[in-house]
Amino acid sequence: MAMIHQVFRRESRLLAELVQDVQPADTARARILAEHWRLYTIGLHAHHTGEDEVLWPVLLPHLDLDAEHVLAMEAQHHELSEGISEVRVLMDRWQARALAEDRDELVEALHRHHRQLSAHLDAEEREVMPLVALHVTEEQWRAVGERGLAETPRNRLMIALGAILEDSSPEERLEFLTRLPVPARVLWKLLGQRQYRRDTRRIRGRRATA
Repeated sequence: MAMIHQVFRRESRLLAELVQDVQPADTARARILAEHWRLYTIGLHAHHTGEDEVLWPVLLPHLDLDAEHVLAMEAQHHELSEGISEVRVLMDRWQARALAEDRDELVEALHRHHRQLSAHLDAEEREVMPLVALHVTEEQWRAVGERGLAETPRNRLMIALGAILEDSSPEERLEFLTRLPVPARVLWKLLGQRQYRRDTRRIRGRRATA
C-alpha cells in the first residue's frame, strides 16, 4: 500500500509544479497536463473506492473502538472528492486558453489537494494499515489489489507499473516484480520500461529524470 500511496503523493506534487511551469497561451501543454490530471483522478478514485467497497467492509467487523479510524478514512475520501471537483473546474477553465491568472488559481488548488491527500495517506498508513495487517487475510488483501487492477485500462497497465516502481527501493522492486505473472514481467522488461519513460518525458518535460 505504501508503494501505491507514494505514486499519488509524487504525482499530486508534480502536477502543481508542472502547471506552474506552463507559459501563458501554451494550450497544447495545458491539454497534456489536463489529460494527465484526468488519468490521475481516475486512478485515485479507483484506489479509494476499492478501499471503501472491498477493504473497509472486511476490516470493520473485526474492530471496536478502532473502527473510528476507518470511518475517518471514509469521511476523508468524501472531503478529497470535493477538492478534486474544485480542481476539475479550474483545470477545464485553464486549459481552454492557458491564461496566467487561471494557471495561478489552479496551482493553489493543486497545492491544497496535495497537502490534503498527503495528510490523509499519512493517517491511513499510521492508524489503519496496522489494523489491516492484524485482521485482513492474504486472500482478502489480494482481492483489493485485483479490484484496482480490474479498474486500470489495459493500455495503461505498464504505465501504472512504472509509476509504482519509480520511487521503490531495489528490494521493493524485486519483491513487487516477483509477485507478477511471468508474462507481465517479460512485457515490462521488453516494452513497459520504454513506454513509461516515454510517457513521463511527455508529461514532465524538462523535469523528467529518465
